Amino acid sequence: MKNLLTLVILLFPALYGWADEENTVKKTTDAHITGHIILKETGEHLPFMTILLKGTNIGTATDETGHFFLKNLPEGKYTLRVQGVGYKSAEKEIVIVRGKTQEVNFEISEDAVMLDGAVVTANRNETDRREAPVIVNVLSPKVFENTNSVCLSQGLNFQPGLRVENNCPNCGFQQVRINGLDGPYSQILIDSRPMCSSLAGVYGLEQIPANMVERVEVLRGGGSALFGSNAIAGTINIITKEPLYNFFQVGHTLSAIDGESFDNVTSFNGAIVNDQRDAGIYLFGMVRDRQAYDHDDDGFSELGKINSTTLGFKTYYKPTHFSKFTLEYHHIKEFRRGGNNLDRPPHEADVAEQADHNIHGGSLNYTLSSKDYKHRLNVYSSLQNIGRESYYGAGQDTNAYGKTKDFTVVGGAQYSYDFDNFLFMPSSLTAGVEYSYNKLNDLMLGYHREINQEVSVYSAYLQNEWKTGRFSFLLGGRLDKNSEIDDPIFSPRLNIRYNPIPDLSLRASYSEGFRAPQTYDEDLHVAAVGGEVTLIQVAKDLKTERSRSYSASVDYYTAWGPVQINLLLEGFYTSLHNPFVLEEIESDDENKILERRNGSDAVVKGFNLEGKIAPHKSVQLQFGATLQNSKYDEPVAWSKDPDVEACRKLLRSPDQYGYATLNLLPFKNFSAALSGTYTGSMYVGHSAGYIEKDVLEKTDSFFDATIKLAYDIKVGRGYTIQFNIGMQNVFDSYQNDFDKGEFRDSGYIYGPGLPRTYFAGLKFGIF
Repeated sequence: MKNLLTLVILLFPALYGWADEENTVKKTTDAHITGHIILKETGEHLPFMTILLKGTNIGTATDETGHFFLKNLPEGKYTLRVQGVGYKSAEKEIVIVRGKTQEVNFEISEDAVMLDGAVVTANRNETDRREAPVIVNVLSPKVFENTNSVCLSQGLNFQPGLRVENNCPNCGFQQVRINGLDGPYSQILIDSRPMCSSLAGVYGLEQIPANMVERVEVLRGGGSALFGSNAIAGTINIITKEPLYNFFQVGHTLSAIDGESFDNVTSFNGAIVNDQRDAGIYLFGMVRDRQAYDHDDDGFSELGKINSTTLGFKTYYKPTHFSKFTLEYHHIKEFRRGGNNLDRPPHEADVAEQADHNIHGGSLNYTLSSKDYKHRLNVYSSLQNIGRESYYGAGQDTNAYGKTKDFTVVGGAQYSYDFDNFLFMPSSLTAGVEYSYNKLNDLMLGYHREINQEVSVYSAYLQNEWKTGRFSFLLGGRLDKNSEIDDPIFSPRLNIRYNPIPDLSLRASYSEGFRAPQTYDEDLHVAAVGGEVTLIQVAKDLKTERSRSYSASVDYYTAWGPVQINLLLEGFYTSLHNPFVLEEIESDDENKILERRNGSDAVVKGFNLEGKIAPHKSVQLQFGATLQNSKYDEPVAWSKDPDVEACRKLLRSPDQYGYATLNLLPFKNFSAALSGTYTGSMYVGHSAGYIEKDVLEKTDSFFDATIKLAYDIKVGRGYTIQFNIGMQNVFDSYQNDFDKGEFRDSGYIYGPGLPRTYFAGLKFGIF
């Protein structure tokens, strides 16, 4: 680690002088561009659209009147690009001349199906979504807003192939499944960096506030091997917001869970950008206070209480037209508690799960490009430190307190070069090195358990993408040396895209990945079952889990007059060799023990269907459905009871699930959003305690519908007040067979995360 830090320190002054000084140092050229952006169909000026000078870090946004101004631009021939959420991007070639002011105006059309956005998750470089070598779905802030999602976990359900589940009624431990695979099979990134450690993964999906997120890019399947070895099921890349223009916004949402337990969320965010557009800062914060909810009036929570505060910022400085420093920091202070007797100390409760988190995280990023944008360099470092004080216990145990410390650092460098022609067509070469280090100490003296784990991973990756507008072929791989594995592991990647016509994309991909035998997030969550706690230990002979993933897709875009349509069909197949499974072994004197072992090989296969239809600018429909089959080659025992049959099916993995959203603008300043998620039946293990014997249950199916109505009132120049009301889980489609009392199985929980919930909100600012 010391060698890596030394290398990074030495790199910075060298990088600063890498590009020719004549081309990079900002000068007063008196070369300016001014203009406006209007909607082609109506002539309406569009505010807050992004304008970029490609090949540089120069950019701005239109003001509230739809106008923009770029000043002191570098001389030469460039491409000016306009883009914005919900609109088709547009580009114009321009020649910038010293001492000359030019007017460049744009007319653009709406893009209700959002095909023209830029994504970075496909190949580690910013790419137009339609030309990406793999399918990348984008979750925009509008989705969070329309579905009343206050945190990351609530919004992720509205993507094809994704399903967020609650795994504990006491503390609210959650995980996201991609194509049916458990949470640890997915790589969660923050600004393309793997900062979600095992401890952060326990509650992290609910700790990241929606107003911290610019967009979420989701790549299903193992086609994202360059982002890490455990990107087997897919990659979720959380892109945080960056300042583009001056604004502020404050809001409050009050939710009544089943009309009786209240969830108060207050959020604020704003940005300040200087006149030169070479420095800016984005600030955000959220305070949340959620009461516990008891569904069956037994005195034990089905949703725990949460008190959290989040503060953070993201700032940038552009010392030249071709270089940029970015600094991000966030702090999360969160307390959560579930069980019973919540007003007493946890050791006076029959069941209590309590966690008090103190999280500090941040990153520093430096980018540099040559004037022709053929050479691009990125050097980065990210840090995260988590302290957790916890109590996981039953039976008023005074010895169930614990303390956990977790430190994560990631550092690396990436270089890209664009060839005009390499072998047989233009291509883009990307090479990089990355180092990640995680130190975890989890101490629970009352259970005679201490986890001391230090994991270092040295990685190098190389890929080349041959690309034209009609065809792309990407070949690459990643080499990882994990300290928990003797030998380095190579994970190859292959992607092909072919467009027989401009509006039809055919894609295919192959990749490999692995999971190292180490501690994962579920190991750091202690469940209460039958009046005793359940601990997870790792088998001494646990072998590395390996995977192979294949996918193929057809992506079609068309327009029938004003009706915009996008339909996508994707097939996926993932084979797992030596998959990790949890099997119950003989308990110790007080606790139930689950051991992570290698199980029978498994296959997950199926289809994802996605559609976007916009018959009019005021009507947008989006839907997604997954049909899949997940089985082990041989039955796997989940219970030590000999009368309980082993099961070939992957538990908690339904064969059908999906979502739909419908956004309506029936008249000016008024909007209505309808959304829903469907979860098919699945098999869930139900352990003895409240019931007499272990049972494998087949659950009901659920449809969780939400409606939200909002009305905007314009006040002053550019300011808006919004009032909104709505209801989540309109049909109260919710689990109705929870265990009761202190002997319940806290792992027996499934279906929607909330019962019928009423909400109202108020928002003020520039939006």
